[in-house]
Amino acid sequence: MAPQLLIRLATAADRPAIWGILEPTIRAGETYALERDMPEDEAIAYWTGPGRAVFVAEEDGRIVGTYYLTTNQRGGGAHVANCGYMTDPAARGRGVARAMAEHSLEEARRRGFLAMQYNFVVASNESAVHLWQSLGFAVVGRLPGAFQHPHLGYVDTRVMFRRL
Repeated sequence: MAPQLLIRLATAADRPAIWGILEPTIRAGETYALERDMPEDEAIAYWTGPGRAVFVAEEDGRIVGTYYLTTNQRGGGAHVANCGYMTDPAARGRGVARAMAEHSLEEARRRGFLAMQYNFVVASNESAVHLWQSLGFAVVGRLPGAFQHPHLGYVDTRVMFRRL
């Protein structure tokens, strides 16, 4: 059963908790094309960069997930949204990612986006691929060997898309 989550816009006070979620994912190097030794200030700047609306998922007052929502491209592509999601490792498998994904789809619609696209879904991240497909995303492209996984070597990535 999904936890009772409050998903809200992040504030500056949430930055330490956001870093606590970003750091283990970045250090593992298995799902995001980010430098594994990326320092905290750069990671926070990446996650909260210009044009990104950043949200956190709270469970019993504790932040257990975060996501950002932004335009996938500028100009003629600005009607397509893009998001990044990370869940606290201790909260994985409890529906946090699904709740954030569903929230992001509604938020993207509310903000006037017509579609959502994920540009670089690592194929070995099977739980993410499964989640996105269960939410109606289709694989519209495959990039052979585009991601260097720290344990599996070069793995494919997926481009995933759905209309809102």
